[in-house]
Amino acid sequence: MGTHANTQLGKIKTILRQQMQSRLISQRQKLPSERELSELFATTRITIKDVLVSLETEGLIYREERRGWYVSPDRICYNPLSRSHFHHMISEQHRSAETRLLNIRTEVAVGDYAKALDLQEMVQIHVIERLRYIDGRAVLFVENCLKAALFPHILAEDLTLSLTRLYREKYGYETQRSRFDVIPTAAPAHVAKALNLAEGQPVMKICRVNYKQDGELIDCEFEYWRPDAVMIQIDSGG
Repeated sequence: MGTHANTQLGKIKTILRQQMQSRLISQRQKLPSERELSELFATTRITIKDVLVSLETEGLIYREERRGWYVSPDRICYNPLSRSHFHHMISEQHRSAETRLLNIRTEVAVGDYAKALDLQEMVQIHVIERLRYIDGRAVLFVENCLKAALFPHILAEDLTLSLTRLYREKYGYETQRSRFDVIPTAAPAHVAKALNLAEGQPVMKICRVNYKQDGELIDCEFEYWRPDAVMIQIDSGG
């Protein structure tokens, strides 16, 4: 890309960023189409695409598959060390939360599941897939993988609620230790479909492994976040 193109790209980014920061373009508002923006700024659609992808990387806008580009709401602050469940975390930040149960399956753990659960033999697990919303927007796809033998009859419970609370109240398990891996990655097909992304779009993946009070590993959780929706904020006092 030449110097002129870089200068033009920078100017367009600055204008769009200022429009969003001054709320002339409001949160959740749809941006004009790439064709309309290219006409407005008298430039090519390739340049506009580069501008939009750059603003997406900054977390200022997001894509909805086959629908276009939208201005991102403020990010949610997420402290993985906190024991606060999702709905409480969101309500504390004066936003609304919703959880929908997508799928439940029981299978023998293989691949990433077996690795995360540190399994040395064939073990049955329950995989619970849930989709979580903030202010009506799907931002988080979660796979909870539970060692089935430790959770008899759990699939009969309301699995849209806090699993941590269910572990404590039904089974007497307290999560005393967790380990986290945070990995920026590309959305796999099933995650992309749930979050209305194109397959391969960036997501923030968080793998959380939980241990109960006697030190036994009981479950793991794979979270896939729309990256513009969240900010990881580590607070050891949380």
